[in-house]
Amino acid sequence: MIADVKFDLIVTIVNKGSSHPILKATQKAGAEGGTILIGRGTGIREKKTLFGIPIEPEKEILLTIVSQDISEKVLDAVVEAGRLDQPGAGISFVVDLKKVAGICHLCNLENLSSTQE
Repeated sequence: MIADVKFDLIVTIVNKGSSHPILKATQKAGAEGGTILIGRGTGIREKKTLFGIPIEPEKEILLTIVSQDISEKVLDAVVEAGRLDQPGAGISFVVDLKKVAGICHLCNLENLSSTQE
């Protein structure tokens, strides 16, 4: 079943080991959970070397799908928990999802709340 409910994807990229407090903060703000992926950074602040050998620091990418009505609240929780207002702490951005499948439990909750209003 493809959902017609409006969802956002909040993508957060932080240094390895920093995503779990952010995940907890997103859940406290109303998100049901998230997916953590491992990546490598190539940003301007990641150009470090060890004995002249370049090191690519590991990153964690947190993917969180939320309904658009709580997207701002969850993003604020991400910024606060990850201290993303500090240089080099990470980045987070929101992507509008056109269609979503596989999260029927969220769609049913959203449809129930809209019919009860």
